[in-house]
Amino acid sequence: MNTSSTASILPAPLATPVPAVVHDSGADAAPGVIVIASCATLGSTLVLHLAGEIDHYSAAPLRALLASAADNGCTGLVLDTARVAFCDSGLLAVLDWWPRRGRRLRLVNRSRAVQRLLASAAAAGRQRAQAGPPTAAATS
Repeated sequence: MNTSSTASILPAPLATPVPAVVHDSGADAAPGVIVIASCATLGSTLVLHLAGEIDHYSAAPLRALLASAADNGCTGLVLDTARVAFCDSGLLAVLDWWPRRGRRLRLVNRSRAVQRLLASAAAAGRQRAQAGPPTAAATS
C-alpha cells in the first residue's frame, strides 16, 4: 500500500482571507515589568533595589517575595526605588500591606514616578479627611 500523494489535502481555500484589523484602545495593554535589581538581608531587614514599572500585575511577584520574607521573620523593609520609571496603585498596595503587624518600611532614593504617586495619594487622603465621614443620605 502506498500512501504518498502529491495532491493537496484541501484543494481550494475554504474561506477568503480577511485582513487583520488593528484595534488601538489608546492604552498600553502590556503589563509593566518590575525588576528586583538586588535583594539582600541585613539582620531582620530586607533591602530591595527595584527597577522598571510597578503596576497591579507586575507587583504580584513582589508581593509574593515580601510575604515569604515576612513569613521568614523579616520585620524591616528598605525599598530603593531610584530606577522605577512608572508606578501606580499596585505599589501603594504593597506599601500599605508591609507595615501591618508592626513591620517597618523605609523608601530611599525615590524616583520621580514614586514621588508623584506618593504626593497624589497624600492629596487624596487629605481630600477624604476634609470631606468628613459619609452622611446617611450619601450612602443611601
